[in-house]
Amino acid sequence: MKIRRHACKVLCIGLTLFIAYSLFLVFYTKVTLQKLFLASVQEELRLPLSEWNGTVKKKLSHLELDLQHLKESMKLVMKQQENLNNTLEGMEDEHPVQKAVEVKASETKKPKPREKLFPDSPLFKQWGEDLSEAQQKKAKDLFRNFGYNAYLSNRLPLDRAIPDTRHSRCLQKTYSSQLPSLSVILIFMNEALSIIQRAITSIINRTPSPLLKEIILVDDFSSNGELKANLDETIKLYNQKYPGLLKIVRHTKRKGLAQARNSGWEAAAADVVAILDAHVEVNAGWAEPILARIQEDHTVIVSPVFDKIHFDTFEVDKYDLAVDGFNWKLWCRYDSLPKTWIDLNDVTAPVKSPSIMGILAANRLFLGKIGSLDGGMLVYGGENVELSLRVWQCGGRIEVLPCSRIAHLERYHKPYALDLTPALRRNALRVAEIWMDEYKDMVYLAWNIPLQNSGIDYGDISSRIALREKLECKTFDWYLKNIYPALKPIRDIVGYGRLKNPLDGNVCLDQGPILGNTPTMNYCNEYSSQNVYYHLTGELYVGPLIAETNTDDRCLTDPGSGEKPTLEPCSKAAQNRLHIYWDFKPQRALKNRVTNRCLEIKKSNLGFYMPVLQTCTTQVWTIQHTVRGWGAN
Repeated sequence: MKIRRHACKVLCIGLTLFIAYSLFLVFYTKVTLQKLFLASVQEELRLPLSEWNGTVKKKLSHLELDLQHLKESMKLVMKQQENLNNTLEGMEDEHPVQKAVEVKASETKKPKPREKLFPDSPLFKQWGEDLSEAQQKKAKDLFRNFGYNAYLSNRLPLDRAIPDTRHSRCLQKTYSSQLPSLSVILIFMNEALSIIQRAITSIINRTPSPLLKEIILVDDFSSNGELKANLDETIKLYNQKYPGLLKIVRHTKRKGLAQARNSGWEAAAADVVAILDAHVEVNAGWAEPILARIQEDHTVIVSPVFDKIHFDTFEVDKYDLAVDGFNWKLWCRYDSLPKTWIDLNDVTAPVKSPSIMGILAANRLFLGKIGSLDGGMLVYGGENVELSLRVWQCGGRIEVLPCSRIAHLERYHKPYALDLTPALRRNALRVAEIWMDEYKDMVYLAWNIPLQNSGIDYGDISSRIALREKLECKTFDWYLKNIYPALKPIRDIVGYGRLKNPLDGNVCLDQGPILGNTPTMNYCNEYSSQNVYYHLTGELYVGPLIAETNTDDRCLTDPGSGEKPTLEPCSKAAQNRLHIYWDFKPQRALKNRVTNRCLEIKKSNLGFYMPVLQTCTTQVWTIQHTVRGWGAN
């Protein structure tokens, strides 16, 4: 206990010295600034009177602003001192004086490790070992609100360094001195204020000031209190140092990502708009490749390369260069680089991309000409694919720029809604109905939605159809063949959805464990692991509809022996002459064409049903949806 008291005294003395040093630093800094100012005034005495007056006023303004920032920094130092004092007092309270007979034992006992209050929380897997219980609770509450470690963000420098992840050949590139002007648009809804400040700071510090016309913040009706008066005060401070640089647009109701991006675009005035999430940190040299490429071709919509900011530790991981794609649910994904780009042997060259993620840059006028973003997309999801199809089909192109890199904070969970599935599904159908022609069925199949009378309102699409006609856009068939041949349509699916056996209508065929190859019978749910797709050719897919070149769906297979069915990659099963072809119609048996065995169910020793292969009995199966009257007779 004596050692603990001595340690506390030493810490207190150290903190007192630290405060004294900080106050000295403030005084010294102020004096130094005054000397520098006076020296510069002496230098300016050689100027004409009119120029001298303007220069003095400007320097006084900057000096006042710098001192104000210094004052704010000292407030933070004093707050940290107060917090540390409270921590020390807490240490004393938590460890009262022991009885005399226990003193010797307590002096030799090792400090008790801090208890982990939330050992199962993803926030504390790699971070937070040294936090007190109160700090852990605070961090957990902030994580629940934001989906990332806002507690840590609030304690990181706003101008922190991040690794320069560009290829070394990017550093050798030079750009014109006459590049277009840039408006940066930051979209947010219920971000932590420190996250937005860090994004702004990185943009100011890493964008050449002659190119940066403005930063436009778009608040999609946040409920977070610190994004009201505190954010307004923050903008005011930035604009004192950088007059007119920051603007803010506030929605009076929630409009969703697409309309928020449109609001930013409408407020912009520069030649080029870069539409970013607010939870980013731009890297060195990020803007010049964007402005140079759009200057070369105003019809190009470009994307930087994303790096990953971890939601818990805020460490930055470099992501490999890839192009942006999507599957039939219109979920985004990364695709491999095209061979044509690899053959160029130029790691700095733009890469043709089928799609774009949410972050993009474009010529402001061209983006307006092709319809900006579809304001009919609600909440979140699908708006980037919609824009991508429209750009390619209506005369533009999309590229990823290897020398422009942005670190993007990947949330653990998103704040828009507890379940984004309804919005994602609805938006996907809207895209399909406007842009995908006869291939729109694939989106319905992937989402397990009936082709007719889906019951899903995807909004009025008449104005977007009219826009497509006005721009004389190409077909989706052209897009698949010329831009995205890796996305593989399937034309012979006649039945899809849940596959049930009337012996128990509460269980459905399921793909089972993801890494396994044995299907199971599980209680029916809405997860894609229970999707099945029956082809006229006889294959029966089980699990999500993949339908991508070089990636296999999983076919139901009769191995020819034993009673367990298996799931195998379809192309591999066909090459190995496994038995993947089945005869089936609704309310009929499911019979393998080669082995003549049927897929049926039976109860295990534990009392639940399991799928088996056996000599056909009277068992039949039903399938949830049928295509164009298949199986009606």
